[in-house]
Amino acid sequence: MLFNRKTKNQNLTTNHEGAKAWKMSPELELYSTVVTAALSDQFYEKTGKRIERIRELVAQVDPEFVAKLAVYARESMYLRNVPLVLVVELAKRYEGYGLNLVSKTIARVVQRADEITELLAYYQLANERIGNKKLNRLSKQVQKGLAQAFNKFDAYQFGKYNRNSAEVKLRDALFLTHPKAKDEAQQLIFDQIANGELAVPYTWETELSALGQTQFANEKQKQAAFRQKWEELIKSGKVGYMALLRNLRNIIEAEVSAYHFEQVCSTLSDTVQVAKAKQLPFRFLAAYRELLLIKSKYTSSALAALELAVKASVANLRGFGTDTSVLIACDVSGSMQQPISAKSKILYYDIGLMLGMLLQSKCRYVQTGMFGNTWKIINVSTKNILANVQEFYRREGEVGYSTNGYLVIRDLINRREVVDKVMIFTDVQMWSTGHDYHIAKEWQQYRETVAPNAKLYLFDLAGLGTTPIDLKQDQGVYLIAGWSDKIFDVLAALERGQQAIEVINNIEL
Repeated sequence: MLFNRKTKNQNLTTNHEGAKAWKMSPELELYSTVVTAALSDQFYEKTGKRIERIRELVAQVDPEFVAKLAVYARESMYLRNVPLVLVVELAKRYEGYGLNLVSKTIARVVQRADEITELLAYYQLANERIGNKKLNRLSKQVQKGLAQAFNKFDAYQFGKYNRNSAEVKLRDALFLTHPKAKDEAQQLIFDQIANGELAVPYTWETELSALGQTQFANEKQKQAAFRQKWEELIKSGKVGYMALLRNLRNIIEAEVSAYHFEQVCSTLSDTVQVAKAKQLPFRFLAAYRELLLIKSKYTSSALAALELAVKASVANLRGFGTDTSVLIACDVSGSMQQPISAKSKILYYDIGLMLGMLLQSKCRYVQTGMFGNTWKIINVSTKNILANVQEFYRREGEVGYSTNGYLVIRDLINRREVVDKVMIFTDVQMWSTGHDYHIAKEWQQYRETVAPNAKLYLFDLAGLGTTPIDLKQDQGVYLIAGWSDKIFDVLAALERGQQAIEVINNIEL
């Protein structure tokens, strides 16, 4: 057997901790890598390394899958930068692919006016363009897709993101792509962009920026001016949902009237507004944590509004009723204590807790806990979400910071506890401290001796390309990746017998 060698365990590898792990298929690895990408340095992987891995994986999978994944990442995972990376890499490798695949995908994933210039900025980096005319020789498919994207936006949207300080400007993009205006009104907007005459629109950012440059006689006068401006902005309806979340502390500290603050809370907790805003769950957590530090008569009302908002965000999450028992385990190891981006206070660990508590709120019979050196069950009510995350956050030091995920399953074996579903939220870089135990062995034993029909779901929050157990349906093992509550749509698909990759492949381009 010199040439035709055995294939047994060919997908075995080691993870970043040197522990035994399994490789993913190129499609599954690309999926998990993309939907967990903040394009920021991680504990185990630097930004450039991740982009290089995405490039390599794009070359290994079907171009239509890449296109559908870009759409999925933008529309379901609410990611902005990594879908642009995908479409540029798609254009580099599959420019001549039929059915205008690249241009159609670009036109769909570009959903904000500034994404036109962001895409071009990455395009010149990815193609190593240098010199004064970096963007000459633009791909025809990229040009066509961006030209179509120009037709999506109005003067307000262009004006809001028309940044003269940026290396690639809207004016540059207009001259490169030559979009065809759909009517005379739009042609006027294009002319204004070309001539540098686009008006700066009325936005909360511009209004507060202008006020911040004003000289005031004293601090009391300044406080009054900012209070009046925030009340004016709130009444105008020009402060978007995400801006309200990010500025909740500023609004409270401005001491706006009770009437205006009730408007803010009403908007934040309104089910229609929550659905339209499409916020990632951890955005609510970030706002919630900011409020915990504020001594104000408004703080309690704001916390309650955020609890209502996050519940509304998962109103359609199916969850599991009385016929299903669930165990939710959250990884609080050292590698999970890394911020998701350089400017964020949110950790990977926070995302795991947040998603875990969202799911926990939708389950009737559920146990929840966290693991590091040890595994501990923490009993919390299913009525709260954000408060539960804070309770876990307060107690995370109780289990240490290793990644002994096998203890979750070992505990079930020791207690002879039958559960239908084990849900682990983790970066999947598991290893064992001082023992020969491994989660793959524990899971096999659990299925053989306690719960033969149990299912194990790994929620991959870091996308590092390996799993601590082989993903075999006949062993009831599945992988889901991402930071959005939309990952639970994939969970529902798995319950119907589909795989995560099928969910993406079912997207219509």
